[in-house]
Amino acid sequence: MGEAQLLRDAGRLDDALRMVADALELNKNNIDLLYEHAMLAERAKQFDLMERELRKLIKVAPDNQHAYNALGYSFADRNVRLQEAFDLISKANQIAPNDPYILDSLGWVEFRLGRLEQALKTLQRAYEIKADAEIAAHLGEVMWKMGRQDEAKKLWRTANDKDPKNETLRATLQRLQIKL
Repeated sequence: MGEAQLLRDAGRLDDALRMVADALELNKNNIDLLYEHAMLAERAKQFDLMERELRKLIKVAPDNQHAYNALGYSFADRNVRLQEAFDLISKANQIAPNDPYILDSLGWVEFRLGRLEQALKTLQRAYEIKADAEIAAHLGEVMWKMGRQDEAKKLWRTANDKDPKNETLRATLQRLQIKL
């Protein structure tokens, strides 16, 4: 897995995917390999493969909150199958109720479903637990949508100062055409 991560970081996703797939041939139900393969597939925009691997992981390890969260977040982030995304992330949240990344996913799917007030509360809770740039990107977007632009910009500036290379934050600012 370490070699696959090095390949991924070098932009060689196809090689990393092949390496993990080969390892899975020898260890078909290895939880870590299934998760890594799914995340590599998502990064390579091979969403069918990602979904298959995460569903297999859920079958092998039904209490693996990361699998439920990853699949639900992928749906929410792509704005597809939102009710299923909500159900998956809610299951992850039942398993690990104070995980800030799961709360972030839950808030993001609530936002996608148009539940702005609930999304705001959930994302604020996530951000209180962990002041992460990705959580700030999502929380700021909810604030922005609610007409709270000054608060959103302040939050994004703080997050950008801490983590200026965060992909989610950068993409959010670019999509919304925000200059900090």
